[in-house]
Amino acid sequence: MSAAPVLPQKPKGKRPVGWIIAAAVVVVAIVVAVVVAAVRSGGSGGSAAGSGTQETVTIGVADKSLGYWSTYTKLAKDELGVTVKLTNFSDYSLPNPALKDGQLDINQFQHIQYLADYNVTSDDDLQPIGSTAVYPLPLYATKYEKTSELPANAKVAIPNDSINQARALLILQAAGLLELKDGGNAFSTTTDVESSKVDVQPLDASQTANALQQGSVAAAVVNNNFATAAKLPTSDIIYQDDPASASAAPYVNVFAVRKADEDNETYLKLAELFQDSAVQKAFQKDLPEAVSRDESAKTLQDELAKVEQDAKAAKQ
Repeated sequence: MSAAPVLPQKPKGKRPVGWIIAAAVVVVAIVVAVVVAAVRSGGSGGSAAGSGTQETVTIGVADKSLGYWSTYTKLAKDELGVTVKLTNFSDYSLPNPALKDGQLDINQFQHIQYLADYNVTSDDDLQPIGSTAVYPLPLYATKYEKTSELPANAKVAIPNDSINQARALLILQAAGLLELKDGGNAFSTTTDVESSKVDVQPLDASQTANALQQGSVAAAVVNNNFATAAKLPTSDIIYQDDPASASAAPYVNVFAVRKADEDNETYLKLAELFQDSAVQKAFQKDLPEAVSRDESAKTLQDELAKVEQDAKAAKQ
């Protein structure tokens, strides 16, 4: 068995230098740790912009190409230190499942009625945290200037999908053209019509404008996007719902998040940012027909709970 190697003795004259180097290394490590801790703690009391870091939040939308989103995303980065990534959807059935599955952090494309119907149907619990606007749903006529001029039993086209049909019926009721059972709600159908001065014709939403222009109906409730595509002039509007009324509450468009994120400070700030004057100015330029609404998260969540009850009753 060979002897263990003998380590050479350290030169006595070099010992102080070793201690100095070791001490210097320790001091440097401490300084680095302190600096890192200071940088991290410095951002905890302020915005992400102040910390020098950028948080990224993904928002699902249906109108990414409109200019107001550029104003919004720039303000989010400059004022909140948040990089907003917009994901566009052309199919309205996709943004809520994408939010549920974590592909999105927030979505903004729907009103409360649509969200309530989704939650009840899908057994989900997405929540609104901020509002954007109400889009009036107009009743158009090309040969008449007032609803009172419509002949008895005149044919009136309305969208046949469950979301828009109920709202169209409420509009016709508000216009004095029919009466709904118990005053109607956000999920009324044509079976709830108790009396009517007109002949209601449910059609695919994309066909209501065409039916009016071809003369097969005397009037038609037409969604804004289809009215724009058909180039229906606003002068042909003979009635529309009041976007500031209580009955319009289910149709306020919202920023929605998962239930677990309803108190997320960053998400709440992003929802509130929509009310910034610069965003509002750009929004009104892009969508002049929209009527902006600024509602608290609690008000929106209370309205959602109420509309969900109507949705559950409608599905029984």
